[in-house]
Amino acid sequence: MLKRMNLVLAMAVCVTLGAAFGTAVSQKQNVPKTPDKLVIGQEQVRQLLLLMDTDKDGTISKQEWMNYMSAEFDKLDTDKSGKLDQKELTYSSVRASHPVYAGK
Repeated sequence: MLKRMNLVLAMAVCVTLGAAFGTAVSQKQNVPKTPDKLVIGQEQVRQLLLLMDTDKDGTISKQEWMNYMSAEFDKLDTDKSGKLDQKELTYSSVRASHPVYAGK
């Protein structure tokens, strides 16, 4: 269970950082275009669909995503403060990574 949670949280961090970095890079005129790269692999995508797709329609709606991420946040929030502190994040094994280019 912890492995799934970490995969989802790591994916969310990578996608968010990748989108922000990709937007900043694409705004510069003299930067050569970087080829598209997969942020996560097909097997990880299949696993995410199995975990999050509660209505089994083969897609993840915003509500399914938010429900899953909310449950994962609640699992990390061991003191039930509604906030994640350094101690709680230390035990999560989610780590900051370098931005991943995921733009077109």
